[in-house]
Amino acid sequence: MDELTKIVREEVRKYAAGGRGANILLFPILDDELKTYAVNAVDYPTRSDSAGVVVLARIVNNKIVIEEDATDKQLIHALMQRGISRDQIILAYAGEPIPDAAQFELDG
Repeated sequence: MDELTKIVREEVRKYAAGGRGANILLFPILDDELKTYAVNAVDYPTRSDSAGVVVLARIVNNKIVIEEDATDKQLIHALMQRGISRDQIILAYAGEPIPDAAQFELDG
């Protein structure tokens, strides 16, 4: 596993540390093959809402694409503290263009 992938994986996983928050359970979703890393939240002990993404990042062409970040301590800051430069991070949730947008275009 290359260093960039290792850092992203470690930092995203930290958002699920302890496995719970205020009335929620937190589940890390770590896909090394697709280089996609997320944390999902589920209401607990009573389900009153659908599960939701807390943070979702993926690696594309040596860039980190942060698709979602609903955290108090944003992933971008954690990554930069680990030595990743801002120009290597794309905030898709803030409207920054993603490097692989063509594969998500709808035909017709």
